[in-house]
Amino acid sequence: QVQLVESGGGLVQPGGSLRLSCAASGIIFSIYTMGWYRQAPGKQRELVATITSDGNTNYANFVKGRFTISMDNAKNTLALQMNSLKPEDTAVYYCKARLAPRNYWGQGTQVTVSS
Repeated sequence: QVQLVESGGGLVQPGGSLRLSCAASGIIFSIYTMGWYRQAPGKQRELVATITSDGNTNYANFVKGRFTISMDNAKNTLALQMNSLKPEDTAVYYCKARLAPRNYWGQGTQVTVSS
């Protein structure tokens, strides 16, 4: 059974940092393309960043230079380091594992950026 469990969300002030983690089980983690997505209230889910099995990364323009995605194949863990957070980064952040045609999602972790 595939499980993706996100953690690390919370409340942070503008300009602050958070580190999200996604623990994966039930998949051969190292062959999947992993990603972080987010969904703000009343908006569609959107891509934040992805990382392929060979380490290639892709970022949405609105997080370039602020967020860093990484994966630890030995620990089956995906991470998202978020710096210089803005109120508009407030959303539920989801972890996704993709190996076409299969997609798996976590339950999400809330990130709130507010003073």
